[in-house]
Amino acid sequence: MRLIKKIIKFFDRHLIIPVTRFFVGIGKKLKIVNKPLEGILRTKRSIIILSLVFAIIIFFVVDRASTTLVETEAEVLYNQPVSANYNDEEYVVEGLPEKVDITMIGTKANLYLAKQLPSQNVTVDLSDLTPGVHEVKLNYKQAITAVEYKLDPSTVTVVVSTKQSATKDISYEVLNLTSLDSKMSIKDIDLSTNSVIAKGTEEKINKIATIKALINVNNLTDPSVGENTIKDNQVVAYDENGKILNVELVPNKVDAKVEIESPSKTVPLRVVPVGLDRIVFGKSVESITSSVSEVTIYGSEKALSKVSSIDVKVDVSDIKTNKKYTKTIKKPAGIREVSTKTVTIEISLGDESSTELSDVRLSYINLGENYAIENVDTTTISVILKGVSSVIDKIVPADINAYIDLNNLGPGEHDVDVIVEGKDEKVQYTPKTTKVKVQIANK
Repeated sequence: MRLIKKIIKFFDRHLIIPVTRFFVGIGKKLKIVNKPLEGILRTKRSIIILSLVFAIIIFFVVDRASTTLVETEAEVLYNQPVSANYNDEEYVVEGLPEKVDITMIGTKANLYLAKQLPSQNVTVDLSDLTPGVHEVKLNYKQAITAVEYKLDPSTVTVVVSTKQSATKDISYEVLNLTSLDSKMSIKDIDLSTNSVIAKGTEEKINKIATIKALINVNNLTDPSVGENTIKDNQVVAYDENGKILNVELVPNKVDAKVEIESPSKTVPLRVVPVGLDRIVFGKSVESITSSVSEVTIYGSEKALSKVSSIDVKVDVSDIKTNKKYTKTIKKPAGIREVSTKTVTIEISLGDESSTELSDVRLSYINLGENYAIENVDTTTISVILKGVSSVIDKIVPADINAYIDLNNLGPGEHDVDVIVEGKDEKVQYTPKTTKVKVQIANK
């Protein structure tokens, strides 16, 4: 009975009386503003009833909040690091996870407090273990004793092995080479060391096929022609299948001196009209004017040596009058950059005429080294030239390359097509003799 009186007295003092005073104050302020509301608020019974209603509402709000604080909930701490205590100079431990998840169970208030405290590492003591297979328990120092902590996983199976070491040669691999300026290329790379010490289990040491320093071109802050330095390049060990091996490497990072060059070469740009035989009847190409006559190309010395000119093909089929073209200059194989990207070409037409050029020497190519030509129908042919007279009148037999291709032909008699090419791309070259008989014999 006393307890009930104390509770009633508590609510009367801390809820009903303050709320009643609140409404009385409002009633005084609303005397003139609102007569009906003033009448309700000036009645003692009305004020007491309103105060009681509001006191009950406040009680339930407070009660609900306090209930929420004491309800049991769960929070998960993901990817908590695991640290192990053992002699890592003498032993190798496999099977130990790098990170684990921790589930915390407790009241909302305790969970909130637990999350504010500094997180503790998950630990495992392996100092007393000998080489072999062991099941060990992971430990986590509880920050709040009222909170229950569950580790996932809580126990793991580890393999403890005696650490082996071996000296291994090191090579390098260049990463992100395409991000280097296309006019530049890497000539040579010199590492700060030619070998590293690999440490780990005997099984993994024996699996090492190659060890590489990963040279990342993106780490060149301001690449320039000459010697550049990239520091702290990661060193990685691979097995024969290219899979990364988890072994300790000493050192695990090396410096690299990267020598950059920018080989270049200037070559002529050659415009090659395509479809000369389909130009409007009676017309032929009289002149070709190009806005670019030569370009500078960039690439390795080997790639540059294979390029003597760059061809730009222009389709002149069905043109009826002079015409301008804008063409993209394509990079030859192995060439990284061309100094000019586009070219403007103007094709001018003139009246077509034709002439026959005799005594053009016929040669052959691609004869197998074990064979010899025993007999051929002829050693010279006639070639019909079509084009503008001012162009074809200047052509002499030496300007024409007529030949037969003996590729894949063995001993015996063969009918072989005659191929004709000329130096001037504005002219059509047609052999009057389209095939010749060739007798091939063994040497």
